[in-house]
Amino acid sequence: MAVIECKSLTKRFGRLVAVDHLSFTVEQGTVVGFLGRNGAGKTTTLRMLLGLVAPTAGTATFDGRPYRDLPDPLRTVGAILDSAGFHPGRTAEDHLRIQALAGAAPWSRIGEVLELVGLPHVASRRVGTFSLGMRQRLGLATALLCDPQVLVLDEPANGLDPEGVRWLRELIRGQAAEGRTVLVSSHILAEVAQTVDSVLIVDRGQLVAQSSLDALLRRSRPVVRIRTSRPEALARALAPLGAVATVIAADSVEVSGAPAETIGTVAADQAIPIFETTTQVPDLEDIFLKLTSESADETPKAVS
Repeated sequence: MAVIECKSLTKRFGRLVAVDHLSFTVEQGTVVGFLGRNGAGKTTTLRMLLGLVAPTAGTATFDGRPYRDLPDPLRTVGAILDSAGFHPGRTAEDHLRIQALAGAAPWSRIGEVLELVGLPHVASRRVGTFSLGMRQRLGLATALLCDPQVLVLDEPANGLDPEGVRWLRELIRGQAAEGRTVLVSSHILAEVAQTVDSVLIVDRGQLVAQSSLDALLRRSRPVVRIRTSRPEALARALAPLGAVATVIAADSVEVSGAPAETIGTVAADQAIPIFETTTQVPDLEDIFLKLTSESADETPKAVS
């Protein structure tokens, strides 16, 4: 069941196209990584989802309704978009009291979420004294306060130390295990690979890929790097097999489309000496860079 759905979502700022006919769905109970380079349109998309920016065209909905039409929005969607969105003179507890009034959450929930995000010891401190990581944790507490079924998190790991990043991963996975849906954007691709079920990759406002993480990794072929005194001869010998062999140095060739065992057999048949073989399996970062490499010009598109 699709909990979040965008259909032909488009946003233009004057001649600038920030989001360009973007369509995707997010299924219930999953953690989806929303990935893209700076300026790819991620934050604008999330702001349109949450009704903070009006789309030029298309729709963005939760359970089939725009955010503004949700009967109980704070109990449906919890969000983090800006860790600076706190009054510096208020204490963490006072901030959450105001949010609890807005969402009709019980007072007891304030202590629960402060405990959940590891901030009970600073409940009476003013937010202006908080580090960036502490403000991120308070943002998560705010998002979780009304016990929503959907979480929309924009770069929630910003300012967190390694221990905090690991804690965040466990928190997100725990929310999904309880049936919640999480859409999370992040630049920490190694962490995303350990957290999400699937990914949405956008570039220049358009969808580049939507796939489960497992399927995305399976589609990426390993690269075998061979060190040999005859790289050109090895490349020619592998060509009939359909492998892509590229000479990268006077003594090295990179091969995709053939396993190391096959390469070794071909080299032995042709009496080509092999000094070293290394197999590199692409990770999420490699795949992300490959998929977005066609948009080398980072200048956003304009409409005439």
